[in-house]
Amino acid sequence: MEPRSRRRERAPGRASGATPNDERYMRMALDLARAQLGLTTPNPAVGCVIVRAGRVVGRGATAAGGRPHAEALALAQAGARARGATAYVSLEPCAHRGQTPSCAKALVAAGVARVAAGCLDPYPPVRGRGLAILRRAGIEVVAGVCEDECRRLNEGFITRVTRGRPFVTLKLAMTLDGRIAAAGGDSRWISAEESRAIVHQWRREADVVIVGAATVAADNPRLNCRIEGGRDPARVVVDGRLRVSPAANIFQLRSAAPTILATTAANLARARRRYRAGAAGPELDFIGLPAAGGRIDLAALMRELGRRGYARALLEGGAHLAGAALAAQVVDRVAFFVAPKILGSGAPAVAGLDFRRVADAYALANLRATPVAGDLLIEAEVAPRKGRRGR
Repeated sequence: MEPRSRRRERAPGRASGATPNDERYMRMALDLARAQLGLTTPNPAVGCVIVRAGRVVGRGATAAGGRPHAEALALAQAGARARGATAYVSLEPCAHRGQTPSCAKALVAAGVARVAAGCLDPYPPVRGRGLAILRRAGIEVVAGVCEDECRRLNEGFITRVTRGRPFVTLKLAMTLDGRIAAAGGDSRWISAEESRAIVHQWRREADVVIVGAATVAADNPRLNCRIEGGRDPARVVVDGRLRVSPAANIFQLRSAAPTILATTAANLARARRRYRAGAAGPELDFIGLPAAGGRIDLAALMRELGRRGYARALLEGGAHLAGAALAAQVVDRVAFFVAPKILGSGAPAVAGLDFRRVADAYALANLRATPVAGDLLIEAEVAPRKGRRGR
């Protein structure tokens, strides 16, 4: 069974003026965009389908690297058949001319009669202006078709634009009694092979994977994507005390994506000397961050990753990093693979929060559970807290 995060989700209501056919064609556009997740950063993954007289005459999805845009590719395929057609676009067409012309103006010039948009683009130079251009040109506009699905697809882009940081999913594999490793440190393999395959798909879609120093020391992971046709995300090791060995796999991996060591600002110069000398990979980068007691300011790390254009982050542990990220309120979603095993001892899934009352616990919303082989994938959104920071 496919996990819900990979399944299509229907919005509870239909956009004003939308028809069942509008939703059908918008989901075609979403499928095109979904296939490009992780490839279009820093731009969003957008799909466009152009329909005339009940026939699809043009298809396009944002190309790798973010250009050309979906609308330009779909209009090029449709040619003269775009005149009088309906264009289905999963994100509001851009209104400004950047490195590419305005997609809203391109739709006007092509003579489309109607545009169905999935959700508004929060990027300030667009944010409603694209739809306004279409309406001023006399084009019928239907906004909010499959809006929830469209927003979910580009939650990373939306979070980066509106909050200045990536959308963060905390992923953990644990036993039924909440252990991510045995007392001797062994953690291979807690989850089923099918669960691990899902994680590799998530890595393919993510811009960056983040782990703590203890995880690297214990598991020596590569954190690359090992599925056919996949691409590696950037890999961030959070190590305030420079405990990770320069010989670790993560520094030796040959990949098109960089490995980044996030440490304290005080340790930055020493980190560059120590790790660059032994790294075999093509690119090793460093981030120096504020810290207290050797613990890195994770909210500052996320802001720096957002500044670099990263929109989707997968936080893969360990326990203390998971707890610190929750405490910093930079986790948007949790995704826990729960295996039908009991260890009775070993590393807990989350450490360092030390709440004294149940009322202090982090609340989760929209809980959903999906069987994956023998495991259970539990996903939920992390509810905002009063006095929040980092979000």
